[in-house]
Amino acid sequence: MFHLLPPLLGYAPFLVPLPVAWAVWAVLRWRAETVSRAALSAAQDAGLDQPPSLHPVINPKLCIGCGACTFACPEGAVLGLINGKAELVEPAACIGHGACKTACPTGAIDLVFGTETRGFDIPLVTPDFESTVPGLFIAGELGGMGLIANAIEQGRQAVTAIGKLDGIGRKDRYDLVIIGAGPAGFAASLAAKNLKLNAVTLEQDTLGGTVAHYPRNKIVMTQPAHLPLYGKVTFRRVRKETLLAVWQKVARKTGVRIRYNEQVHSITRGNGVFEVISSKGSYATRSVLLAVGRRGTPRTLGVPGEELPKVLYRLGDASQYRGRRVLVVGGGDSALEAALDLAQQAGTRVTLCHRSASFSRAKPESRRRLQAAELAKIVMVLRETTITTIKPDSVQLTCQGMAFRLANDIVIICAGGVLPAALLASAGVDIETKYGTA
Repeated sequence: MFHLLPPLLGYAPFLVPLPVAWAVWAVLRWRAETVSRAALSAAQDAGLDQPPSLHPVINPKLCIGCGACTFACPEGAVLGLINGKAELVEPAACIGHGACKTACPTGAIDLVFGTETRGFDIPLVTPDFESTVPGLFIAGELGGMGLIANAIEQGRQAVTAIGKLDGIGRKDRYDLVIIGAGPAGFAASLAAKNLKLNAVTLEQDTLGGTVAHYPRNKIVMTQPAHLPLYGKVTFRRVRKETLLAVWQKVARKTGVRIRYNEQVHSITRGNGVFEVISSKGSYATRSVLLAVGRRGTPRTLGVPGEELPKVLYRLGDASQYRGRRVLVVGGGDSALEAALDLAQQAGTRVTLCHRSASFSRAKPESRRRLQAAELAKIVMVLRETTITTIKPDSVQLTCQGMAFRLANDIVIICAGGVLPAALLASAGVDIETKYGTA
């Protein structure tokens, strides 16, 4: 046996590093799991354990704990490893990129909407984004895809499918009416022009849809995307103004046809032809693409005084409220960003109220900034607080069962949006509530 020792000693320089490397790997793995456990515990303690929309579900039987998904997520430490398996450790920070699913080598990740305790309403669509009404397609945020790159791709793919429908190319009607000029609608408009479809886009406001009404200088988290007739848009982290400027440039260069300030009231179908009724006319068309945002219909509070002109549902330019007493209502990113933007205006007194104890729908960065602003006393934060009455010079609030009055000039409600139920109902589109299913 000992005669084998000299030859083995020759391999010692190669054998010794293996245990060392293994020990280093084990320590690093242990540290990573410790961080992941702490993140998950903090999220649960803060009530931030519910993902807002599309999110991953990991099958532990298929997960091999390689960590590829944790590194692939563009949002940072949303996923972590616990007990050697991937887990969603910061659910509220997940915005549905889907990069984790692509990176998983074993197919252990599915992307789903809703959870067992929080339902998510979504129109039923086919893989080509056609709804339960033949010829009516849905893409973008309304279909659950709030991420800009995904919405752009859905808009393009939906128009590709529309271009293959029977009856395209008749002179007595449009081939396609696109409703909405946000990311999905704008991409669809470009794709329709590229395919030489007789199409028109109707937008109730301006180019960009929901994106156009983000607070000033908001950072838009996006992935590279391909715009028809333009090419690849490569930036990943960009302010809304820069993104909108690119889209406006593309719109001018391509001459795409978009009719602004035109709101759609109803969509009806008969004999294979749709009639779209808007605030400015009617359109007969072979197909319709709904690319409106879920926030196109703001969620109201339903309290007395909400009809007053001082009540708004988006911030716009914060500088116009300089020196005013502003109450922001909501718990998501739009509410926090609005409050923080307003707080930068000289003389503006900003109060943020939220009905819950935590800001579960806001990203970690927004929550950190709000905490700093609250500590600096430039934003007053009222948790577990609801508005009961809005008056011209004040609002009546209830905080943890105690009623009080707050002097006020402006109320900005950032409570999200609701599905455009009336529009979907007029078209006959079926809606499904998802509870943790794809």
